[in-house]
Amino acid sequence: MALTLFTRRPAPVEPPVVEPEPWPEIGETWKPEGVTVVQRYYNQAHAVVLVYTTDDGKTGTYYTVACLGCHFASAQDGQRTYNTRYSLADAAKAANEHATGCRALPRDIPARPDDDTVRERLHAWVRGARRRSEDVQLWLSDLDLIRLTLQRTNDWIEAELQQLADDQPEILRTERREYSNRAFYYARRLPEN
Repeated sequence: MALTLFTRRPAPVEPPVVEPEPWPEIGETWKPEGVTVVQRYYNQAHAVVLVYTTDDGKTGTYYTVACLGCHFASAQDGQRTYNTRYSLADAAKAANEHATGCRALPRDIPARPDDDTVRERLHAWVRGARRRSEDVQLWLSDLDLIRLTLQRTNDWIEAELQQLADDQPEILRTERREYSNRAFYYARRLPEN
């Protein structure tokens, strides 16, 4: 009997496959397209506060904080005068601070909208950015605060912006950089009337 207590058992041959942990409040794993959720916090009423990124890391990785209970969303630290985008540590701090004081009840996870709805939101975003004085450069990072409702990849968004520029060049123009072949988008200035 004593020998059976101290005998070694063979180690498993294959490590177990680690599946993403389901969210306790819904019992499933939510992975919105175009967004990488890196941390989750719970507020006082158990609504989820997310820290996520939409960057591909080519120019650095920046994070956004969004509460799925209230309508709080933040992508920039207002205390800084330069490089105001959140690092992971800063985003985690902002998410924790918000979760500590937020009492909003959990809301349903945003459903993935259809392509036509997202296309219309992008077109409205471009039209809303136009000014009378000059062309305005548009950055994909400007969409970070609403990426949980768009739920599309950067490639999909860039393809739609390129299509808009082709279809309506009076509203949006693109420029390609010679060395990087990277596209830059500019909302055209409004007409003088």
